[in-house]
Amino acid sequence: MNAEKDVSIYDLKLPEELKLLSFSQCENLCTQIRNILIETVSKTGGHLASNLGTVELAVAIHRVFDSPRDKIIWDVGHQAYAHKILTGRLERFATLRQENGISGFPRPDESEHDAFISGHSSNSISAAFGIARGMKLQGKNNHTIAVIGDGAFTGGMAYEGLNNAGKSDDNIIIILNHNDMSISKNVGALAKYLSEIRAKPGYLDTKYAIENILDKTPLIGKPLKKAIKTSKSVLKGMLYHSTMFEDFGFVYLGPVDGHNIAEIEKTLITAKRLKRPVFVHVNTVKGKGFEPAEKNPGAFHGISKNDMTDGNPEIISDDSFSAVFGHELNRLAGQDGRICAITAAMKYATGLNYFYAEHKDRFFDVGIAEQHAVTFAAGLSKTGMIPVFAVYSSFLQRSYDQVLHDAAIDNSHIVLAIDRAGIVGEDGETHQGIFDAAFLSTIPNVTLFSPSCYEELKMCLNEAVFDLPGIVGVRYPKGNDLSEFDKSNLNTFYTHENSKSDILLVTYGRIYNELLKAQKFLSDEGIFCDMLKMVKIFPVEEEIIEILKNYKNIFFFEEGIRAGGIAEHIASRLVDADFSGRMHISAINGFVKQASVSSALDNVGLSASKMTSFVIRELKNGEKT
Repeated sequence: MNAEKDVSIYDLKLPEELKLLSFSQCENLCTQIRNILIETVSKTGGHLASNLGTVELAVAIHRVFDSPRDKIIWDVGHQAYAHKILTGRLERFATLRQENGISGFPRPDESEHDAFISGHSSNSISAAFGIARGMKLQGKNNHTIAVIGDGAFTGGMAYEGLNNAGKSDDNIIIILNHNDMSISKNVGALAKYLSEIRAKPGYLDTKYAIENILDKTPLIGKPLKKAIKTSKSVLKGMLYHSTMFEDFGFVYLGPVDGHNIAEIEKTLITAKRLKRPVFVHVNTVKGKGFEPAEKNPGAFHGISKNDMTDGNPEIISDDSFSAVFGHELNRLAGQDGRICAITAAMKYATGLNYFYAEHKDRFFDVGIAEQHAVTFAAGLSKTGMIPVFAVYSSFLQRSYDQVLHDAAIDNSHIVLAIDRAGIVGEDGETHQGIFDAAFLSTIPNVTLFSPSCYEELKMCLNEAVFDLPGIVGVRYPKGNDLSEFDKSNLNTFYTHENSKSDILLVTYGRIYNELLKAQKFLSDEGIFCDMLKMVKIFPVEEEIIEILKNYKNIFFFEEGIRAGGIAEHIASRLVDADFSGRMHISAINGFVKQASVSSALDNVGLSASKMTSFVIRELKNGEKT
């Protein structure tokens, strides 16, 4: 292949033919990939800035290593778009994050080049170590590569993985993609430590220079080199500026310019030859090659489709549940100095930027560390403060043990603002917020609210902060309020529309709007139903059970996992109460793939039309028995 001639990415057999390209051809290829990323994400939405920053890194990894024999694990996975393009998914890349298309995250069932499921942070090192050890036990000599960002390094699981992997002699290479960003700017001692290393790019050159001098020093050079490299003495620190990663047992290489393919490759080849745990520190620029994203990487972390034109897309709209929550919490904090706000590196995405602007001393960004956030909140509560932890439903899963052990047992008063509850859409299985109601309702001293509109959200937040003990969760969906129902009689308990029918439709949260449409469709078919909208969904009060006992057929629709969900809690209570009617449950079974929110709701039977069909079908089945 001509080393001087640029080639089209569409003419290459990928990833195999990457190794045949010159560095200048690789640079042109990276430009092509960036253009594809910008064009595609502008149409499909997705993670832009992080992927623009890892193009050269992905190219270099695939030139040095042999995927899928060598295993590549992308921490979080939202920076793996270039990896997908380079591993046989170029022709389908326009379907990114679309229903029946390519996932926005690595998926082993999508490609053999995706070694491990990704979507949440800080787990790549543990997974890579497990894969590396498994291959070694099978007599394989391949390498495992974990690519992890400095944002994910604020998660404690990363250190658990480092602690074990560094003690091994396995072929594991950890690549730190250091761009000084997670979703919000990185915080804490580790971010400062990494930035200090980043500020000394001569580390690797100094290390190589010292080794070169010692290699050429007669008699004592090589023995001294060996003594220094195996020593934990002050001398080693003086000459090599030993890092914490070397103290974990890794050979440390870097910092390396993450946009210089030749430099990355040289370092990765060295790491590959060492045949032991190696830590490679790569500096990248988030948003590289797209000026608006370089200037404002946080805003371009995750964007909606058609959000590229003004160069400053918002992470959340002011017309959204997240923003309404943020404004209301900020207002309450202005009235009560006990209220504190906590985020796990998602200040803007959860609407806490409003709180931060006016109450910095009571705002805490703990980094990507949801477990720590909950226990930290419990500690604040012990002093009489009122902590509010705003967190995506899917990320709250990471702190189940802390909610149970560190807060619930002692009945600490903390508020969980559970954002992105329910179906979130195009981010797919790893991000759907369908488990929080089920797992939180297994824990004593927990109260859960699920408002259906902005007004109910404000009311529930006020009650959660000021009126209730223990752990109080207020869960609300991604996006804006599409409700059309009468709001003249809102409260934080329930609303019961009673027309003396023997059929009752029950739900909570966003899909109440869909159920109202279904009620109308059913009435058009001559099937008249009462309605019950729950707002306080757990614990299930006896008053709710008494209402339900009066109906012959109860239809419960739940935008959450069926197993252990609120509907099953109620069904169990009805059995105990000798309920003589029938309860029909339509909820989510299994994981939900990427699709638009409306399409996903329809796929799981929670659109108005599917609800209508479910009621008609179940009533007919009941007539047959």
